[in-house]
Amino acid sequence: VQLQASGGGLVQAGGSLRLSCAASGLTFRNYHMGWFRQAPGQEREFVAAISRPGFGDVRYYADSVKGRFTISRDNAKNTVYLQMNGLKPEDTAVYYCNTLPPTDYWGQGTLVTVSS
Repeated sequence: VQLQASGGGLVQAGGSLRLSCAASGLTFRNYHMGWFRQAPGQEREFVAAISRPGFGDVRYYADSVKGRFTISRDNAKNTVYLQMNGLKPEDTAVYYCNTLPPTDYWGQGTLVTVSS
């Protein structure tokens, strides 16, 4: 299994970024998918989740990002996305995608840095 996250960068508070995560080595459409993040000195935390096809396009968000972040997926491209708007300095972290429940293969993640 490989989970390749990309799209991170440095952005000012209030800005936007769109993260992508390309999955390989698994039948992508069979899995619920999620985004997670880990800030410096913190434990990894859940950010957002999206159900797999046939489960009604259910999406969940952590309270801290609800209303600002949107998760989506393209099953033809084996890719899950995270649109992040209204970014805050506290969103600074390395962002990872994984299946739900998570596999052991977290990949490198992508760093998002939000300056105040």
